[in-house]
Amino acid sequence: MQAQSPQAREAQSEAKGMPPRPSPAEYQDHAQAGAVTIAAEFTGRSVPTLQGPLASEDYVAIEIGFFGPPGARATISATDFSLRINGKKPQPSQPFGLVVEFVKDPEWAPPEPVVPKQKTVLNSGEPSGPPADSKNPPPPPKVPIEIQRGWAQRVQRVALPEGNRPLPQAGLVFFQYRGKIEKIDSMELTYAGPAGKATLRLQP
Repeated sequence: MQAQSPQAREAQSEAKGMPPRPSPAEYQDHAQAGAVTIAAEFTGRSVPTLQGPLASEDYVAIEIGFFGPPGARATISATDFSLRINGKKPQPSQPFGLVVEFVKDPEWAPPEPVVPKQKTVLNSGEPSGPPADSKNPPPPPKVPIEIQRGWAQRVQRVALPEGNRPLPQAGLVFFQYRGKIEKIDSMELTYAGPAGKATLRLQP
């Protein structure tokens, strides 16, 4: 298991999850696990945060809510969830500390590079054409570390809060999936934890 960086551990201690929706009925599906109601909605490759959505090409996210009677508490852990896509083998959830390296802001654009002017040769008798290195495009721009750190903190703040907590609670749980979202026909989210067991059917 990959160790989390000090920044990730610090942000994890500050993670507060997402605001729970008014009721379990506000999610795609919900099911009972003992005295706890678990609700969920598939967000696809989008990672909704307070500062706007992030995206990942390697992971998908599910927004999960825990609900219970007044004064109820529950011991919550993302590791209690697994996801079966298209009837295949269920995949365990992944720690958000691994996911943060694979997210980006779709709105982020690198600064425009300064391109030196090229001399133009007229009447050289040779056909004009693209520069010699045009067949080798430059590597993708590297995201500055401070921007990457900001994205990581945004993910960590909306991850599902863990531990013994008062209800309701809500947050994101992540699963590795590199296939195309439009190829998903069925999804079953399974919870097996201290509250009991439940299966939720989600829509892509």
